[in-house]
Amino acid sequence: MRLEKCWFCSSTIYPGHGIQFVRNDAKIFRFCRSKCHKNFKMKRNPRKVKWTKAYRRLHGKDMTQDKTFEFERKRNRPERYDRNMTENTLKAIKKIDKIRSEREARHIEKRMKPKKLKEHKEAVKEIEQSISLVKAPASLLKQQDQVLSKIKVPVSHQMAEEHNAMEE
Repeated sequence: MRLEKCWFCSSTIYPGHGIQFVRNDAKIFRFCRSKCHKNFKMKRNPRKVKWTKAYRRLHGKDMTQDKTFEFERKRNRPERYDRNMTENTLKAIKKIDKIRSEREARHIEKRMKPKKLKEHKEAVKEIEQSISLVKAPASLLKQQDQVLSKIKVPVSHQMAEEHNAMEE
């Protein structure tokens, strides 16, 4: 069973599915669905259409430099197998899938890190702004008393005498 790739969006095309377009120079274009075929006819560039793999790869949304993808390309070539080779290949496929999923998880975590930092800073700022809602009112009054007791107002000697004279 041969699995083809869509020329426009790079998704897999299973046998009996999709559309095939042959140009005058005998170049074959395969499309997974009519959406890709229509975009091709409209002469759209797959690198500028956001839902294609080419766009995602170009803008750093997808993992591009992963050695496990090379193994997938090798797998599509027909080869003669003996029993030992088949067992080893099946074991390797399982191991590679595990490695790929781990790398993908790290890639996603790395891409989400700046957003998490930004959200954390916003949350801290929000808490600082509305700390009065979080703290008990009694503790806020104590804090205000402490702040007021620490404040020292410089009074000139002349003003103190005038104040004393006014009290008498």
